[in-house]
This record gives sequence, C-alpha cells and structure tokens, in this order.
Amino acid sequence: MIKYFSVLCLVLFCSFNTVNAQNFSTHQVKRGETLESISKQYYVTTSQILELNPDAKKALKPNTILIIPISKSTKPNETITNELDGFREHTVQRKETLYSLSKEYNVSEEDIKKYNNSLYANPLRKGDVIQIPIYKTTKTLTETATTKPYIVLPKEGKWRVAYKFGISVEELEALNPKMGDTLQEGQQINVPSNKVAKVEKIDEAYSYYKVLPKEGFYRLKLKLGLEQDELEALNPDLKETGLIEGMVLKVPFSKNTSTGTITPETEKVTLSNRLLSSDTKRLAVLLPFRLNRVDFDSITDTKQSIKKDPYLNASLDFYSGILFALDSLKNMGISVKVDVFDTKHEVSEVGKIIENNNFESYDAVIGPLTTETFEKAASELKALNVPIISPIGTNLKLYDHVFQSRPADDLLKRKVINFVKSDSLKNNIVIVSDAKNQNIANELKREFNYSRMVFSKKTKSGADANYVNVSDLKSVLKPGKNYVFLETESEGFASNVTSILASLTRQKVSEDDTTSSEVILITTNFNAAFEGDEISNEHLSKLQFHFSTISKSYNETDHRDFIKKYETLYNITPDKRAVRGFDLTMDVILRLATSNDLFLSVNLAPSTEYVENKFAYKKETFGGYYNTAVYLVKYENLNLVEVKP
Repeated sequence: MIKYFSVLCLVLFCSFNTVNAQNFSTHQVKRGETLESISKQYYVTTSQILELNPDAKKALKPNTILIIPISKSTKPNETITNELDGFREHTVQRKETLYSLSKEYNVSEEDIKKYNNSLYANPLRKGDVIQIPIYKTTKTLTETATTKPYIVLPKEGKWRVAYKFGISVEELEALNPKMGDTLQEGQQINVPSNKVAKVEKIDEAYSYYKVLPKEGFYRLKLKLGLEQDELEALNPDLKETGLIEGMVLKVPFSKNTSTGTITPETEKVTLSNRLLSSDTKRLAVLLPFRLNRVDFDSITDTKQSIKKDPYLNASLDFYSGILFALDSLKNMGISVKVDVFDTKHEVSEVGKIIENNNFESYDAVIGPLTTETFEKAASELKALNVPIISPIGTNLKLYDHVFQSRPADDLLKRKVINFVKSDSLKNNIVIVSDAKNQNIANELKREFNYSRMVFSKKTKSGADANYVNVSDLKSVLKPGKNYVFLETESEGFASNVTSILASLTRQKVSEDDTTSSEVILITTNFNAAFEGDEISNEHLSKLQFHFSTISKSYNETDHRDFIKKYETLYNITPDKRAVRGFDLTMDVILRLATSNDLFLSVNLAPSTEYVENKFAYKKETFGGYYNTAVYLVKYENLNLVEVKP
C-alpha cells in the first residue's frame, strides 16, 4: 500500500483585511527590515501598520506587500539608494561562502551573483577570483505616496492598470483589497496619485511580462532572451527601481508570445548528460487513491476494491511509473525525497492537504489528476509560486506556476492538418464524416476549400445509418494520391469506411485512368472507434492510417531494458499510465537537476523525450506553461511508427 510521508508545518499566507476609503501607501518588505524600521521610515507607529496588516505580527517576510497609512506629518521620506561605484577583486579562501562574503563586504548574495554570472550555475570554489561590487550610498527625500480614485476602462485588467501607474500588480491589489480577481469596466479603484505624470501607454505592438518572485536580470535573459540593457531601454524606470516582484515589463512581441499554431520542433536535449545540481530534490505527488474506500479485510477484498475503483486503479498504475523513475534517478546519483498524498478525489481534501503541510519546501508538485482538484491545488499554491504539473488535464487555467504536460486537443488536430498542408503536390482531399462530427468536417472544409465531402447515409427517421456505399467513396477518389479524413466516433462507421477504402486503394478508379489511386487515411480525432474489434489492422496498414497522439507506443527493441526491469519489479508489462508516470517524473526531476528551477528549464531544455512521451513547453504571455510536443504516427506493416518531419 501507499505509504504517507510526514511533512512539516502550516504555511502562513499574508492577507489583507478590509481597508477604509482613505489615503494609503504600500511598502515591499526588504530583507532585514523590521516593523520598527518601517514605521520610522513612514512616520507612523507599529500599531498603525499592524492594524492594516494583522498577519505581520506572525512574520515579516521579504517581498511581503504592506499597506502603510499616510502619516499626517509633513516630514518627507528619506530614501537610501546604492549606486555602483566600482569593483574589488576577491580570491575565494577555504570555507568561504556567498553568505560569509556578503556579510564581510556588506552586499547581498544576489549582488555578488549579478556581477559573477558563473555563480548562478556553479558553486563557489577555493581559488576563484570574483568581483565584489562597491556601492556609493546616497540619501534622497521624497514625498509619501497618496492615492486617488481611478475608473477602469474597457478591456483593462490588473496588469494594464499596474503598468500604467508604474506599480506592481501586488501593490495594486494591496491598495484595493476588495477589487476582486478581475476588473470590471466602470469599476472605481485606488491608484497612486503621485504617479500621474508618469502614466504609461499600452503599446499593442509589444507584449508585456509580469516579474515573478526571485527573478533577476539573469533569469529574464534566459526566459525572454533579453539583456539587462535591452529591458532598461524598453522600461526606463528599471534603471532606478531595479526588478520588483509583480512589476510589468514591456518586451518585444516576438520574444515571449504564444500562438495557436505549431512551430517547428526544436532539437531534443538529453538531460541526463547535463546534470548540474546534486542537491536532494523534493517532490510532492497528489493522486486520488481513495484508500478510505479500500476493504483491507483480506487480499481478495483488497483486490476487489482496486478492480472496482477506476481512480485507485489509475493512481496505482501512474504511481508505479513514478516509483520506477525514482529508482532510475537513484542509479544516476540523483537524490529525490517524495511525499505522497491521497486527494480522495475531493476538492476539500486537496485544500486540507495544502493547508496542513509546508508546500513551500517542494521543488515541484505532480498532480492532482482531475480538473477540479488540480484547479484547487493550483490556486492554493499560486502565492508560493511552486511549480505544479498536471499529468493529464487539458484546457486548464494556466497560472504563472502551472505546467500543462498533456498537449491540448487543438494541437493534435493542427499537427495532422499541417502534415497534409506540407505536401507540396496537388493531391485530392476527401472528408468523410457522420452527422455528430459535421462541425469538424466543416472546419476541415475551410482549411481545404477544394476538398470533397461524403456523409453517412441516413435512416428514414433522419438518424445516422453509419455506413456509406462503395460508389459514394469511389466517385470522389482520383488517380494518384488521395488524403481521406475520417471523422467519427462510431466503430461501425469506421469499419465500413476503412474496409471500402482498403478495397479501392491502389486500384484504377475507372477504365480510362492510367494511374491507380493511393489512399492515405487520416483523422483529427483518434478515439476508441479506431481500436475496436470490428476494425482490421490490415486495412489500417494498407491505408497508411495517420493520426496524432500525445504519446507513441514504446518500441520493445529500443526499450528492452526498461520493459524487462519493470516486469521484474511488478510482474506485469507497463501500460500507458505507468509509462506516463515514469516519463513525467523523469522529465520533472531531470529538469530540476539541470537548471536552477523548473521555470528556467523551459529555455535551457526546450525539448525532451523519454519512453513514450516528449515535452516542449511554451509560456503564455501572462500565464503558465503548456506542452506543444505531439507525435504524428502511422500504421505500417501492422505496426505503429512515428512519422518524422
């Protein structure tokens, strides 16, 4: 049975209580600051700060946004800024660390890394000669920010308003605790009044990027492909403020925008050859085992429970792949600590699990499986920015930290359409469909406006009869190559069409033709209808049946060792769920072992592939990551083989 691992403590979130309509400022807590130092900076008392920020009593964490009441005092704020004034060389001695050097020279660890980029990827070593930045400290007096009302314009979201007034999204939310998740046209909110002269215009020719926690210029260079000076040229205020979590940056549209089309696949990377970190990785796995429903009275009862419960069955298969991956990673020298949680297929249980455990300590979270439970976990972990990977979900709400590992159905459809379009010869295209899939047929007709369409015969009542005649198909075929789309979920209709087409392929359409017709069968929606007992694999092979899929069947010759080891461990051949559990876990952990975090790995390892699955993540401009890697396969000699581009 699945063994639960112990975890640490309750995560504390900073939340804001109701704030009365008056003037407020916001403050982003810096490392080392206390309530006393902040209160002196703004000429208010600590009790006034705590009244608006009650959670600050528990802990004052760096980067927390505090609401600060505007003091009635006329004294201006004193702002201390550090300006780079040069460098001093330092030769690293034995036992010296970034922390000890930061204390010795009174600079932050991030500042040392900033001017010694190799330290982002490599540890500090004895004998290294590094540059220590020297800063000139200056003090400036500034007026305390006040707020003014602002009416939300059509199509304005939080990031647009934040960008307009030169603040971060988090600061905007802090000034408006009740404004909700989305802004409504005509809604009145508070914005800083001292930013009036610097209101930024939204340029639709550019894209915009929200800075995530702990992101510096080096990470943005890897993510966006932009140097610091390029970002500062597009966002002049950066030179003064530096990067702030939640701030919105203008970036070239082509640098980080996602489209609905499939781009050419990038070169695959073998991560096992590029291991960077030897630190133990922490992984949380959330699956619907529903062990509370299992009858443990006897082995027979337990087996019966597993057989009856599809969620437990699926979870055990998937988890067996995870365990097998962990064993393989251990042999590579990669240490992984895994905590497994039973979500019981309940949204409320997911909330309890996250509330009662320290998820901030995890490098990544895999699961839950179902859309509702995954949405709950993703929304709860949003504040922590912990990467969470959905094993099978599609059309998810892509928060900044979400990875949708299963490619969307539209990508599968587009893969097939692009394949047909890539054939430079003028070929005949036929679309065969039943009434249920007429919308797909019409969509294909728009893609290939010169194609010809054939629909299922009807019964007297007007329902699909799920068959066509030989003459229906023979009349639309031409000498030479014919691409035939078959769009159906009816096994009987699929059997009828494939058997007729198999009899017609490589035959002369009429006595006058000198060339026979070749039929290549295709579908944009591969489903159970094409795998039923009525379907002949010989017919599918003869028709070179093409379809796209998120995973290909593993080759027993190429993966003999994988299959043999799995069968030895579990006394059964791995199914698709087990292989997906293996592939996904291998990808997540190897990305963590070769990059500073999962987010950066998207650029450092753009495309990876394992036994049956591959991963090529793209990022939404304002959102998370989605996998664009799909396979195009075909039947050949009774086997499924990948169609290479």
